[in-house]
Amino acid sequence: MERTVSIIIPAWNEAGRIGNTLRELHAIRSGAEAGTPPLWDELLVVDDGSSDDTFSEALPWADRVLVSPVNLGKGAALELGAGHALGGILVFLDADLEASARHLPVLLAPVLSGDADMAVARLPAPKRRGGFGLVKGLARFGIRALSGYSAAAPLSGQRALRREVLSGAPKLARRFGIEVGLTIDAARAGYRIREVEVPFRHRETGRDFRGFCHRGRQFISVGRTLVHKWLFPSRTAP
Repeated sequence: MERTVSIIIPAWNEAGRIGNTLRELHAIRSGAEAGTPPLWDELLVVDDGSSDDTFSEALPWADRVLVSPVNLGKGAALELGAGHALGGILVFLDADLEASARHLPVLLAPVLSGDADMAVARLPAPKRRGGFGLVKGLARFGIRALSGYSAAAPLSGQRALRREVLSGAPKLARRFGIEVGLTIDAARAGYRIREVEVPFRHRETGRDFRGFCHRGRQFISVGRTLVHKWLFPSRTAP
């Protein structure tokens, strides 16, 4: 089985956090035991139309920083990164994991061992109250209804997968529908999905105006993805 691992990190205005995340990934790579292969082989960052210093913060640490002049959205950014990645195993991580990125080996283990075709991280409960679970509930319901798979972490963006899982699916859903669409495609195709508890931590949104706006955009993106997967299962979701 192909064991070359490419990490792909989409980033939009993450200058304050992405440097810490990338440094942590390098620390665990270089900290591998003598005589063992490195945990990962390639690190790509997709600067998705950032207006801050995301590019300059990522440049010293990434093998390549791909730049979009405009904000394409998470799904399109990941698709861009996957198209340039060399690995047979792809890892999707968020840019704001910072020190918790050290737990990557837990996520990678099921795919490296051959126990799963796609591993999805189940994160710890948030430290502060966020939304009311509407987006997560919609995602869970839609995935189960359209593929038969019951997802505990339907919105998790921290994933490791064999490239063929991505290559055999329709193009990735745009924006916040990416995770839901990818899970549906993988389950429909019969790939083995395993959800694993990983103590990743990232920026949390609260019950404020900004948080509700974020979750509103999520809800719309997930809804649109589900509708497209229902009506046009072989076509690209928006």
